[in-house]
Amino acid sequence: MSDRHIVVGAGPVGTNVARMLADRGSEVVVVTRRGTTIESSSRRIESVALDASDDAALSRLTEGAVALYNCANPSDYTTWEDVWPPIARSLRLAAERSGAVLAVVGCLYPYGPVSGGRMVEGMPDAATDHKGVLRARMWADLKHAHDAGTLRAVEVRASDYVGIGVGANGHVTRVLPGALQGKTAWVVDAKDQPHSFTDVLDEARALIAVADRPETWGRIWHAPTNAPRTLEQAISDTLASVGKPPVRVMTVPRVLTRGLGLVVPMVRELNELSYQRTSPYILDSSFSERELGLTPSPWDEICRRTATV
Repeated sequence: MSDRHIVVGAGPVGTNVARMLADRGSEVVVVTRRGTTIESSSRRIESVALDASDDAALSRLTEGAVALYNCANPSDYTTWEDVWPPIARSLRLAAERSGAVLAVVGCLYPYGPVSGGRMVEGMPDAATDHKGVLRARMWADLKHAHDAGTLRAVEVRASDYVGIGVGANGHVTRVLPGALQGKTAWVVDAKDQPHSFTDVLDEARALIAVADRPETWGRIWHAPTNAPRTLEQAISDTLASVGKPPVRVMTVPRVLTRGLGLVVPMVRELNELSYQRTSPYILDSSFSERELGLTPSPWDEICRRTATV
């Protein structure tokens, strides 16, 4: 039986997925535009330079694979409408042609604003902003194809990332370089709302778990995630994990972000998601933890990993 796995994307989740698979002895191929190399101490990980939106090339590469992982993460929100659809189509076609299960790294955007702020598996996708609607449509397309029997698909959703390699894309890690030097941490929208943070390592563990288990396919799962912290608490906990004192955490005035959003497209995109930061935003992973037999990494360990900037 094949044990060949194709990982699209070498960001923090894709890197961890590739290493975990290699460590257990699987054959792993990582696909990026530049052929990014991922090191593994236990087994060679093959790197391939390929445009993931090239469905013919990706389908050829996926022939004989048991699983295809969508770990792509276009960081520029302003390009999502152009970048995501061809990638999603290519991955879907590759899964259909090869028979490999398509395991997708998901986000919480499709849920949209949720009353009470707590998100659980099985709730409807009700996003109204274009990013959330796009990601919801991507899963709906896969779900329809899965139910029709043309492919096998599963998605694992996570909250804002913490952990190794997150860098400037994370709410905590974005301010860490300065905070580690004792400088004030400036955050967007709010610092005092309960918010869930998912370790990229735990997202990778959950993605591999569902890819391995046919009974989990065809639905959404949540990555194991600790109890929520405020952004100010998460920053302070991360600093404390490496023996650093807390720093002052300040919120960028809302009038400034609104004004910048009028002229800076990326800020405008962030403003569309302000509901995630100005009210409780809580990922409930209790069902997935119970069904998959997973638990989130200890919070203090996550903080120490996150402090490795």
